[in-house]
Amino acid sequence: MKFKADEIASVIQKEIEDFRGQIQTAEVGRVIEVGDGIARCTGLSSAMAGEMVEFSSGIRGLVFNLEENSVGVVILGDYLKITEGDEVKSTGALLSVPVGEALLGRVVDPLGNPLDGRGPIISNETRPVEHEAVGVAGRQPVKVPLQTGIKAIDSMTPIGRGQRELIIGDRKTGKTAVAIDTILNQKGSGVICVYVACGQRSASIAGVVEVLREHGALDYTIVVAASSADPAPLQYIAPYAGAAMAEHFMYAGKDTLVVYDDLSKQAIAYRQLSLLMRRPPGREAFPGDVFYCHSRLLERAVKLSNELGGGSMTALPIIETLEGEVSAYIPTNVISITDGQIYLEPDLFWKGIRPAINVGISVSRVGGNAQTKAMKKIAGSLRLDLAAFRELEAFAQLGTELDKATQQQLDRGYRMVELLKQPQYEPLHVADQVIVIYAGAKGYFDKVPVAKVQETEKALLEFIRTEHADMRDKLVTQAELTEEVETALRAALDAFRTRLDSK
Repeated sequence: MKFKADEIASVIQKEIEDFRGQIQTAEVGRVIEVGDGIARCTGLSSAMAGEMVEFSSGIRGLVFNLEENSVGVVILGDYLKITEGDEVKSTGALLSVPVGEALLGRVVDPLGNPLDGRGPIISNETRPVEHEAVGVAGRQPVKVPLQTGIKAIDSMTPIGRGQRELIIGDRKTGKTAVAIDTILNQKGSGVICVYVACGQRSASIAGVVEVLREHGALDYTIVVAASSADPAPLQYIAPYAGAAMAEHFMYAGKDTLVVYDDLSKQAIAYRQLSLLMRRPPGREAFPGDVFYCHSRLLERAVKLSNELGGGSMTALPIIETLEGEVSAYIPTNVISITDGQIYLEPDLFWKGIRPAINVGISVSRVGGNAQTKAMKKIAGSLRLDLAAFRELEAFAQLGTELDKATQQQLDRGYRMVELLKQPQYEPLHVADQVIVIYAGAKGYFDKVPVAKVQETEKALLEFIRTEHADMRDKLVTQAELTEEVETALRAALDAFRTRLDSK
């Protein structure tokens, strides 16, 4: 093989012509103190608040405190690998996470690294974790319903696309179950879901992922996991990372749903970081800006104006109370930020009323705007009827003699409570909810024994689907209880009652 000198010379000449000397400059500092997930560094005089920095071990950090002679950095990873004297360099970039279709169906940490063992996530797009919320002019009123599939919520505390509805209650009252049912009910509706597990046990997170996979809901869901075993900085940024991932789809004109499970654990992680950074403590030892920590997160939930694409982001933050103490610091903060709350009560839960929603305290500040016309028509009196029933029930416990009308109202109340019970992971279509609640309110269940109400409800829905499918289809397409549909529904219910009586 002969070498051609002129050919080699031309290649070298071309390489020299194309060569551009690149000088990379970075501000480099040193770690002077490290421990408990935070590091104090000197030499980063140009660092910005919220900037990403990189340690010599490859672990990233977030600039948290800017002081006169040093910078407080929270370490996003294993802080045991960082030692005093290590180099740390500024990146000049804000903390960002990968976003896009590649994340759907994946379980990731708050930095976007995969945790499900299904290979790397290949996404060319990133988005800053912290992003300013849209102003008033860029929003539109919340009017489109986001169906949860849970009768008690869709009828009495409806949620609209772009709303922020708080789920609040003691531990083990079914808060996560309500949120998971809502995610399962979005199947086929085009809503992209993000489930942020913050401070939960790893076993609980794995259980949620398994339920989503079983029901085919993982295909349109991103799970952001920061378990209780993860460092406090990761638990603190997890909700913001989840919001950023949802925002990407929202600005593309899609509807999204984000569940923050739960924000009280995030507040505790933030308190830990703030106290380690020597920030002054306030009420319950939380820093003064813990309200801002949650408000800037939840304000990102919005129904965008048509000029911005009309996408939406619905937020379901979860807060855990201690012994039903709704007036504690973090619960009152989040209640004042959100557009309503679903309050789950332990007493109802242990009585077997599940979901254990306290109808009296639970509200939706969007109300009937976020309901279909059919649901609005039949659910109007439901809340009042239940409240009246609760009063009567308390009165009846005194053992007084009741007249026939009062006894009838009590009996119907017991049956309505039974009808509003719902098994976990079995969300109902809104048309089926309308049929069931209508039947209950109009007295079609009055002669059914209380113990058999749920069994009869299933039989009714099966009967409607098989023998009166055309009426149900009309109700699904029109989403309105017109005179024609109502007449057909009454006829179907009469036929079902006749069948029950003949048995």
